Amino acid sequence: MLLKVKEAREHSDSIVACSADVTDRNGAEALKGARVFVSRSSFPTPEDGEYYWVDLMGLPVTNREGVSLGMVHDLLSTGPQTVLVLHAEEGGKKVERMIPFVDAFIDKVDLQARCITVDWQPDY
Repeated sequence: MLLKVKEAREHSDSIVACSADVTDRNGAEALKGARVFVSRSSFPTPEDGEYYWVDLMGLPVTNREGVSLGMVHDLLSTGPQTVLVLHAEEGGKKVERMIPFVDAFIDKVDLQARCITVDWQPDY
């Protein structure tokens, strides 16, 4: 279903929107949990050092020594900071790592080269 958004605003930690195509509460409740897609052309340009989560998903992450730590599988908002959730396979086992997405641990995000370099060790 394609809906044209008439109005949208931030509310707590989410976005509230309304559409002329949804005329009552029952129609709105029927959309609860629906996935929402927004055209990339509607995104504001991020400032230096800011990234859209969608741009980080799937990027390989290596540490300063060049050791692969995995690929960005998800990001978590913990309140004070965002955390990268990495998935990797090591020795035939699936490994999950979580790295705080803060300057102390993130050395470089290179969207052009599609990689992230961190100050993090595999055994953390």
